[in-house]
Amino acid sequence: MTEQLGIAEILGIAASISLLSGWRLYLTVLATGLAMRLGALPLPEHLAALQVLANPWVMGAAGLAAFMEFFADKILWLDSVWDTVHSFIRPVGGALLALAVIDPSDPVTQAVAFLLGGGASLLAHGGKASARAVVNTSPEPFSNIAVSTVEDVASAGLLYLAYSYPIAAGAVAAVLLVLTLALMILAWRVLRRIYLKVQGEPVRPAPPAA
Repeated sequence: MTEQLGIAEILGIAASISLLSGWRLYLTVLATGLAMRLGALPLPEHLAALQVLANPWVMGAAGLAAFMEFFADKILWLDSVWDTVHSFIRPVGGALLALAVIDPSDPVTQAVAFLLGGGASLLAHGGKASARAVVNTSPEPFSNIAVSTVEDVASAGLLYLAYSYPIAAGAVAAVLLVLTLALMILAWRVLRRIYLKVQGEPVRPAPPAA
């Protein structure tokens, strides 16, 4: 990454890490800190606030939490419990990471980044939690493990892209957020139909497409 970033690159990084915080907050913190620790991620001066992620104590705590999340996320229903516990943690973490990317000399832009970063993380978290609730209705555990593994790979790939090609990563993050919103709507419809079926209530058919 070059020493001077344009607004497009900064927005790309902010969008990407906000999205990733809604999926894998601890992995995002750990990978970013590790990259800086190894010198693979040189930061321009105005991103110096992210250097705290390279602190050994921060990396150790993030590593332990990421290890726990890796396994908790692959166990049927435990993943939903884990998501519920992190309904507040992930959005706040995403908002703070987005805030750290923005130049501190511009408080208005920082406030916008904090709000949008938290909103993006909350949306990503909601899509992940909703999708997992649907997957957990399956009686076999393999689909849960498969979905979690896909999330692991996608998170690692987008994290690499965010710091290597931030504009491209920002575009990917924007598309993923739109898809996440659509996924949330679909997941809630499926869960509602399952709930009504369990309760013995009639399920109204979806209206025909125009």
